[in-house]
Amino acid sequence: MTSAVTTDTSARPGYGQLLRTPGALSFLLPGFAARQPFAMLIIGIVLLVQHTTGSYGDAGIVATVTGVSMALFAPQMGKLADRRGQAAVLIPVVFAHAAAIGALTALALLGAPMWALALAAVPAGASVPQVGPMVRARWAAKLEGSPLLSTAAAWESVTDELTFVVGPVLATFLCTTIHPSAGLIAEASLTLVGGLLFAAQRGTQPKPAPRLASGEKHVSALSVPGLRVLVVAFVGVGAVFGGMLISLTAFSNEIGNPGANGLLYGVFAGGNMIAGIACGTIAWKIGPRRRLILGYVGLTAAASVLWAANSAILMGAIGLVVGLCIAPALITGYTMIEQLVPAAARTEAFTALTGAVALGQAAAVTIAGSLTDAHGSTAGFLVPMVATALALITLLALRSKLAPTAPSRIVNASASASREESNERGIGHRVPVTVD
Repeated sequence: MTSAVTTDTSARPGYGQLLRTPGALSFLLPGFAARQPFAMLIIGIVLLVQHTTGSYGDAGIVATVTGVSMALFAPQMGKLADRRGQAAVLIPVVFAHAAAIGALTALALLGAPMWALALAAVPAGASVPQVGPMVRARWAAKLEGSPLLSTAAAWESVTDELTFVVGPVLATFLCTTIHPSAGLIAEASLTLVGGLLFAAQRGTQPKPAPRLASGEKHVSALSVPGLRVLVVAFVGVGAVFGGMLISLTAFSNEIGNPGANGLLYGVFAGGNMIAGIACGTIAWKIGPRRRLILGYVGLTAAASVLWAANSAILMGAIGLVVGLCIAPALITGYTMIEQLVPAAARTEAFTALTGAVALGQAAAVTIAGSLTDAHGSTAGFLVPMVATALALITLLALRSKLAPTAPSRIVNASASASREESNERGIGHRVPVTVD
């Protein structure tokens, strides 16, 4: 059972106040452990497949198939979690993922052909546990109607960035010092252990959607027009991640300093973390729709000049600004889910956004890689520019879809009856729990 949290709205929302939310630490700590492997997966696949095939191109294909598979199946996993409960979905998924990674690792080490590796990448990506969206769904359930929701979204953004800083470093260390397969083995092991620990925290998971009467159907989160607009925006953000990953590597080689790649990407990620931390401490006076559009204008402008950098210092400065602009867009987008999507479909909504980032990243890795091979890093940096520009045009054209939707339009009668029953029993989203 979960309940909303009301806070003193006169107090400035902050991380200390957020972490004192009853029950928060019980799902945050195992949730962080369970989502860490997510950032190890793609780099682990690239390092292993490149080692066994000798081809970065083949490694990129397998990694791309994994990312696309995750993007396609993540919303379905979220939908099942909304209907059946997070634990009921997560427990079998973590076992399936461990088995899929084991199969992919074994095939790579045995020298299997590319078609077999690509085929094995499908279940490996499809079974990636969506722990991050599940954590966000727990925050949304606990903080419904609270000003701390924006702080929680900022906290999750910082956590994601920390994951993507630590995970690749850990996977690379294991693959280069122990064995090329060690990164994926660690990823599967951490997924299994961390996922089971997170699933065990049943007391904080959102209540599953009620059963529907015969003939009624659950409403998908993706049927909400506003969410579809956010998906486009998040695909653009994913393209920035993917385009930067490939193009920065090529750029560092072109300037004769391959080692600068890690530093440059670290500056980019650091900007994202700094902005995320700052967003969580600001008492915003403008609405989320306007914040999203303004943030995306900044992101598009910054991404549009990446191709012009001709030195590591200039690239670092531009990359920092790009990172500073990403966090506000992501945080605001996640925050808007409470206004756009009914509670019974929020896990699906969060997984759709996470999958959109993965889809954008996978597509950008493939396109930027091809452009970089043919024309150098300058062409590769055009991918973030074009992707964010197209997403911004979509945001501006369809911004009316991002207005809060009346619950009666998207929540079925059965769900409404369930909420009324909860109110009568003194439980559910109307029961306040005070946070100091």
